[in-house]
Amino acid sequence: MYSEKNSINEISAEDVSDGDQLSSSDEVEFDVSSEKKNELLEMMDWFSLRVISGKEKTIEQNILRDAADNDINDEIGEVFVPYEKVVQLRNNKKVIKEKMFFPGYVLIRMILNNKTKYVVENTHGVLSFIGPKGGAPVPLRDSEIKRIFGEVERKEDIEIVEIPFKKGDYVKIIAGPFIDFSGGVEEINEEKKKVKVSVSIFGRSTPIELDFMQIELIK
Repeated sequence: MYSEKNSINEISAEDVSDGDQLSSSDEVEFDVSSEKKNELLEMMDWFSLRVISGKEKTIEQNILRDAADNDINDEIGEVFVPYEKVVQLRNNKKVIKEKMFFPGYVLIRMILNNKTKYVVENTHGVLSFIGPKGGAPVPLRDSEIKRIFGEVERKEDIEIVEIPFKKGDYVKIIAGPFIDFSGGVEEINEEKKKVKVSVSIFGRSTPIELDFMQIELIK
């Protein structure tokens, strides 16, 4: 970084054409700042925090706010709350819900020292770092982080439907040519989002394949 700053100071007037200004130094300073940030990231480890379950996204914002208030932004690289989008079927409608991969936990990439540890641990909603009782927080292994990010990326574009019924449940058909028929669930195909229901037609048990949205659970 020192040599780059010196190179800016050594630029002579002959090196600058008419009408040009040395505003490009601002860009160089920005590059130096980016380089410093990358160096800091290399010094960081990933840790797991135990937090109040159901408040993970709020606690993520609390940590970032407290980091700014205590001037440790540069030492906090990222706060990560892995989640997937799950489609729930309610009253024959799709409701999209965020489901946490690890309820009650938040991942944080940071430089661990006395100050950063104190600020993070005392953030509202944070219970503790994960580590041995009375000992220092234990960083996550690279293999663990790669596995977590890989799983999040794999599920990013997949619509996961949360099925409100199971094999053996008694359901009512609410759409299609067999509307108002009732029967028992014989088979569930999660991949195709289909269900096979056995209904009585002319006194005979007949299996019918239906979409998830065509039936509702009889409670």
